[in-house]
Amino acid sequence: MSTYSTRVDQFKKILTEDKLDLHQLRQLCFNGIPDIAWIRPLAWRLLLGYLPTKRSGWDNILKAKRDLYDSFLDDIIINPSLAADDENEGDHLHDVNDHPLSLDPESQWVTYFKDNEVLSQIDKDARRLYPDMSFFQKATEFPCKKKGSQALRKRVEKTVLLESKVTTNRQGVQKIKNKSKDQEYHTLSEGEEAHWEVVERMLFIYAKLNPGIGYVQGMNEIMGPIYYIFAVDSNSEWKRYAECDAFFCFTNLMAENRDNFIRTLDNSVCGIGFWMQRVCQSIRYKDSAVWQVLEDKGIRPEFYCFRWFTLLLSQEFPLPDVIRIWDSLFAEENRFEFLLCVCCAMLMWVPPVVKNNLIMSVHFKKLTYDFTDYLNSLVRDEILQGEFADIIKTLQNYPVSDVHIILKKAAELRGM
Repeated sequence: MSTYSTRVDQFKKILTEDKLDLHQLRQLCFNGIPDIAWIRPLAWRLLLGYLPTKRSGWDNILKAKRDLYDSFLDDIIINPSLAADDENEGDHLHDVNDHPLSLDPESQWVTYFKDNEVLSQIDKDARRLYPDMSFFQKATEFPCKKKGSQALRKRVEKTVLLESKVTTNRQGVQKIKNKSKDQEYHTLSEGEEAHWEVVERMLFIYAKLNPGIGYVQGMNEIMGPIYYIFAVDSNSEWKRYAECDAFFCFTNLMAENRDNFIRTLDNSVCGIGFWMQRVCQSIRYKDSAVWQVLEDKGIRPEFYCFRWFTLLLSQEFPLPDVIRIWDSLFAEENRFEFLLCVCCAMLMWVPPVVKNNLIMSVHFKKLTYDFTDYLNSLVRDEILQGEFADIIKTLQNYPVSDVHIILKKAAELRGM
């Protein structure tokens, strides 16, 4: 039996037990989860603390969470005009003073328009999720059907005139240049929703439930991969509730990561500044030569490491590689300590930028060892000999890499 088949059997065995061994599951997941559609979604739900290790408790927890999420949809995503229609249909007295021009701070309309300011940014970010993939532009099998709710996309479209640019040509005729680029996206039928709209809704609900942090640009890059994994589950019942489950898994993950998004905590012991300094200290200890070059050239960690940490490396690699990194990251009890090691490994073993492919081809026949090892052997030269602009460009646009090697090096650093 192949090693891969053996690993698949190990996952199947542990994930079907009545009482799961979480420690053993962490060990298995750290080395990568097999690309079998039902295994990773279930493993992530367990690793992110959404499901308990006792299978007997799953049904009650899932029902409670899904009922709770349903209530969020009822209470948060409401259009005042639709809500008024519902009240009128039910013969309830509607507050005639609550109208779109009301200045009452308690007005539903005032809240609605304030929400649209946040929603506008979420909408832009959600639309841009992995543009090289068709998945997020395709229709979900399970669009929201809640009565009284409205597609958030439509709310943004109604306010697009406020963001339009008015110009005047030489004849004095005014033109409105619409900033919206809906024509770039697939047109869906009435009642259909694209997957990016589901991500948009989850982020909007999270922002409303967490006013202390709200929505910060980049959260979409964390929500997107989690939802993607749940939405491609081969089990149709699990897939039906991908939105709800992804929301709560994201919430659990953000409970650990949210301080990195709060600007006032940047320089505290729990903020992003603390972790960036930790990266510097670790590099100084583990590779003083690289640290000295970064220090001498004034390449501060906020130039590259800020995004690495806050977005959990989700923008540095293609989605399949991000998923593989997150297998290991989620499996770690001390996730951010391991993320620190991954960032150090990226600095110490970053592949060189090959400026002239001909040079590589000339020397290719002379290589007597593994090509990947050859690239890694040039890493220190890339940093030690590079100029400020070249190093910054490399770190901010991380080269295509073998993430398995980076994770292997990170595991070695963790043990040092």
